[in-house]
Amino acid sequence: MTILNKSKPRHVAAGKPRKPTVLARIIAMIVAVLLGASPATALAAMNGYDVSNWQCGIDNAAVPGDFVVVGTTWGTGGVSNSCLVNGVNTDANRQLQTAMGAGKRTGVYHYAMGGNPEAEAQFFVDNVRGYVGKSILVLDWEQVDNPAWGDTSWPRRWAAKVKQLTGVNPIIYVQDSAYWQVAGMEQSHNTGIWIAQYASMDATGYQSNPWNNGMRGEVMRQYTSSGVLPGWSGRLDLDIFNGTPEQWDKYVNPDGDVQPLPQPDTDTGSGSGAATTEFCVTVASGDTVSGIAQRTGHLPWTAWRVPSGDPARIWPGDRICYGGTGTVSAGQSTTSGGTYTVKSGDCLSAVFGSRWPSIAALNGLVSPYTIYPGQVLKTDGGATASASGGSRTVTVRSGDTLSGIAQRLGVSMSQITGYRSGDPSLIYPGEVLHY
Repeated sequence: MTILNKSKPRHVAAGKPRKPTVLARIIAMIVAVLLGASPATALAAMNGYDVSNWQCGIDNAAVPGDFVVVGTTWGTGGVSNSCLVNGVNTDANRQLQTAMGAGKRTGVYHYAMGGNPEAEAQFFVDNVRGYVGKSILVLDWEQVDNPAWGDTSWPRRWAAKVKQLTGVNPIIYVQDSAYWQVAGMEQSHNTGIWIAQYASMDATGYQSNPWNNGMRGEVMRQYTSSGVLPGWSGRLDLDIFNGTPEQWDKYVNPDGDVQPLPQPDTDTGSGSGAATTEFCVTVASGDTVSGIAQRTGHLPWTAWRVPSGDPARIWPGDRICYGGTGTVSAGQSTTSGGTYTVKSGDCLSAVFGSRWPSIAALNGLVSPYTIYPGQVLKTDGGATASASGGSRTVTVRSGDTLSGIAQRLGVSMSQITGYRSGDPSLIYPGEVLHY
């Protein structure tokens, strides 16, 4: 049997979206109280997307979002297709690590194939043990390739087994028209519900108030499979989490007792406890300091020394170090005569991060911003721009646009760098930009 793709419920809206019912609002308030938050807090939201084996190679550090949910397992094995080998998404670990390295919340989901629910739960947990207590656990309950579709006991048995194996209650994903199959699990199994329902199949970016959001009192809603976000050329499933990062963490680990990764013992006996043994790496394309710190176990990531002086701002080729007091050096993308030689597989956003629009402008590149191996790009224009992209800063305010900020400051848009999305049309309140 071959998995073609996740089936997508298609409910087309007629007229204006309905407001949540009184019952739905009451349920949302109860969920907020159970999570230790006030009803007012429960109105907060996070934007994110979900991926699977069909997004092999996606750089979750480059695609904007507060969270990423990754498809990890299907059934109990035996199915293969596009990075899916014997029921396991072989790209899932990389997808999760790049998201975590970029500071995003994460989730892992299991696609139900209607076999023995306890066996499928065991298969799922065996393959995601390293993410229990770090990512939300999810059952993807859909009709395609699922002979148990309509059996209301199946998702309940699966959820109970996952709880037994991990101590964590999972979240259940289901299309709105099939909600009846899992209705009541919020109370009987203490699970969150993730509803999928689309107003249309039109391309869209993130929506702050998707159609029918909250109608089921759900914790999360998938409102399109036609999402368009910078950093990925294909369409994505877009989701809204109806809560705060702290509430997300409660679904990940209700008890809050998972131990953090051990920090390296770098004390040389000086008695100060300071990290004096130097550990250095060379930054590769797509790296973040937090990702390198997690990968090497050298925490906290803010203790790393980087050429720009700001651990949030590094570039390929930079030599960055943890501990010690030596000098760290900038890489080819910011020095070496102010040029960078393109390698096979490079793209502007992957090499230069949020600086890519200014690099494109400096080199006269226009959409679709094609670059070629061997091409030499200017990276500083012979000017005195610092590695951080400018010596002056401005904080994004609610309602700001990059063009508006540039006009207010009297500079060109290409001079402004530092927006984490890598897309000049997508900036966030509170971001500190350089110019």
